[in-house]
Amino acid sequence: MSLIIGKNILLSPIYRIYQRRLQEKVKDNAMPIHIAFILDGNRRYATRKGFDTFIGHQIGAKKVEELIEWCLDLDIKVVTLYAFSIENFQRPEEEVQDIMGLLKIQFEKVMTNRNIHRKKVRVKALGRIDSLPDDVKTSIKKAEDSTKGYDKYFLNICIAYGSRDEIIEAVRSIAQKVEEGRLLPQDITLETLRQYLFTGGVPDPDLIIRTGGESRLSNFMLFQAAYAELFFIDVYLPAFRKIDFLRIVRDYQKKERRYGK
Repeated sequence: MSLIIGKNILLSPIYRIYQRRLQEKVKDNAMPIHIAFILDGNRRYATRKGFDTFIGHQIGAKKVEELIEWCLDLDIKVVTLYAFSIENFQRPEEEVQDIMGLLKIQFEKVMTNRNIHRKKVRVKALGRIDSLPDDVKTSIKKAEDSTKGYDKYFLNICIAYGSRDEIIEAVRSIAQKVEEGRLLPQDITLETLRQYLFTGGVPDPDLIIRTGGESRLSNFMLFQAAYAELFFIDVYLPAFRKIDFLRIVRDYQKKERRYGK
């Protein structure tokens, strides 16, 4: 199921009142446990505004900080962000370097983010982390180490991530166990595969939101998204508003999730 949401409107006192009431209404209903975001539209936003691409990514990074706060405010237990795919390495070298620099900064902010530590959010990077620059890997490790004792909320950042690659690696690990005689082929189940994914131990997303106007998963959580509700919005990430987010959660809450039954 998908939903297309219209373009932004200007802020006004009436708008703010509506947003506050909408949030109160949303909080009165059952929340999704896990929300995943496909973060898209920074470059197109920058082009439309006449900005350099890097400025678009900077504004997008700031918006991600807001997204995390919105989710914590609604008591969403697990948030997963698709920040950089394996395919993104094919972008111009300067742009990739700029994005890596922003990722480094964002992970460094985790150490001093009072809300992350006050609310006990465990931060984890998922993907081919060994393919990242050394300084980014160092920042990731510091962020993970500083939050590894937390278990109230979970924030997963997918970097150098690709779902097909994730599944292949899981299958290789399972095949290795079979070859070593530690696992029988007939004992392989969905749960067996699940535990070997990068997201092993993380519940499947209930809701996947993609900004930027594209209506596809782009190699994101293909296994985990089997029964997720999908919302594709035509607003670029930097222009994504809290009211857009609240409307999506509200419409998600109206769904009858039958899981094929």
